[in-house]
Amino acid sequence: MIPVPRVARQTRETFWRTLQTFSVTRIVITAVLLVYLGFNSFKETGSASPSVNWQTCVLYLVFAVAFAGLSVYVQRRFFLQLVAQVTIDIVAISLLYLAAGGDKSGLAILYLFPLAGCAILAPLVVALFFVSLVTLLLLGESGYQLLHAAAEASPSRAGLYGAAFFAAIFVINRLAAKLIKQEDLAAQRGRALQMQEAINRLVIADMGDGILVVDRDGTIHAGNPAAERMLGMAVESGPSAASTCRLADLPALAPIADAYAAWQALRPRPASADAGASAFVVVKTVAQRGSLQRPRNGIAVHLKLRFAAVAIAEQQQDRSVIFMQDVSEIENQAQQLKLASMGRLTASIAHEVRNPLSAIAHAASLLTEDIVDPSHVRLLKIVGDNVVRLNRMIEDILKLARKAHAQSEPLELAPFFAEVLTELRETHGVRPGLVAVADMTPYRLRFDPLHLREVVTNLLTNALRYASGGDGSIRIWIVAPTVRRLELHVQDDGPAITPEVRAHLFEPFYTTSSKGTGLGLYVARELCLNNGALLDYEYRMGMSHDGVDQPSGRFVISFPLLEPI
Repeated sequence: MIPVPRVARQTRETFWRTLQTFSVTRIVITAVLLVYLGFNSFKETGSASPSVNWQTCVLYLVFAVAFAGLSVYVQRRFFLQLVAQVTIDIVAISLLYLAAGGDKSGLAILYLFPLAGCAILAPLVVALFFVSLVTLLLLGESGYQLLHAAAEASPSRAGLYGAAFFAAIFVINRLAAKLIKQEDLAAQRGRALQMQEAINRLVIADMGDGILVVDRDGTIHAGNPAAERMLGMAVESGPSAASTCRLADLPALAPIADAYAAWQALRPRPASADAGASAFVVVKTVAQRGSLQRPRNGIAVHLKLRFAAVAIAEQQQDRSVIFMQDVSEIENQAQQLKLASMGRLTASIAHEVRNPLSAIAHAASLLTEDIVDPSHVRLLKIVGDNVVRLNRMIEDILKLARKAHAQSEPLELAPFFAEVLTELRETHGVRPGLVAVADMTPYRLRFDPLHLREVVTNLLTNALRYASGGDGSIRIWIVAPTVRRLELHVQDDGPAITPEVRAHLFEPFYTTSSKGTGLGLYVARELCLNNGALLDYEYRMGMSHDGVDQPSGRFVISFPLLEPI
């Protein structure tokens, strides 16, 4: 039994495309032959050419069209279709060759077309078999002419044709085999590359660190699911997203854009691949139009950013990778440890400091009743003031111990702020109209009332210290950037906090006032964090006294889960 060639068992799509091209070429050659026969018959005799040539060409054209249709619509039994086509080609060309007078017609060159196609698409043995048949036919026709004493008979010419066909077919077959091996290697490497890409996608999608791929100007090109979870946004990839979405264009990603710009400014050269630079930022996600949209309820995410440049010399545009690690959980653990330590500290302070401090205050008050010397009175006043300051510091520290027991409950803002303002007028003598509060009726949120009272009172007390004292010099209003988020803004008309002070504003025991303890804002932020909110000082565009929009500083409390009444 003759074994089926490998090509018949493992037919490639490339082979079918080549066979289709082979079929179309056959149709073109047949049409050219018909034109050639018609031109010669008109030029030489003015009558129709011999019927055998016309019938052969027409029948050959029919077969050519049929083979073309089979190669397109019936892609089965490739080797059988190839052998049938080559056989029909050789038969049709042989009939035309013999009818035209043999080797003197010059049609022997037409054999190269089917033989070359067979050499490309079939194994070498099959191609040499058909070359042998053609060579025997050429030699047989020349021998027949020689036996009949034809003057034009030339066996050497037929032999040269056969030798040329053998050489050409062998070379074509070897080149085709080499191309097939190259295609196999390319396909194998393509499959390996696809597998590696699939593995990379799986690893990147499953890794805990977020990844953003950006170019030099901060345009986002890709991001993994971890980055989407951290930012609370859906990062779209592709040309349409890359052409419109930049870090600097999205206010929510402004901290990342600033850190990326600072890293680029410190890079020694554009092609540097330094991945050691890192930064810590706090990102508050906000729903944006365009490539990033906000699907979750998060208020703020504390991220550690690490930058790495990926530059290729052959490409004009380099890429940078921003690795993002969510350190919120680490901070929460540190916060729990801090709370535990603060609880032990406050217990010690309550027993060891508060009682002696009360005794000092009581003794100073008794001395004040008996001493009339102004210098002594001044010294006792200094003692009393510092006792009050230490008492306030102890109270602030004790609040940190109480913050671990937050009782979150629905809180309506309108009656809450009415009570706060009433208390503020009674304790600080604030006149009506000094604090302008917007309408809070449509809003409520989940927050411990005692904690929120302490936070708002602290912010208003600071504002009273720097406000001008005119009507509406302190403003409180609500901003709802999304349906799942609420912002409370507190602003006074005093000078804005400088960026240098802003960098240390919420650090414990940091203060710019000789009468402050440096714990008020720190405690306020800790209370907000304990209730799932965030207190920050932000510079935003606002209307100035002369009606011009300009950046202004304000305290902003961001609350999650806005609940309209």
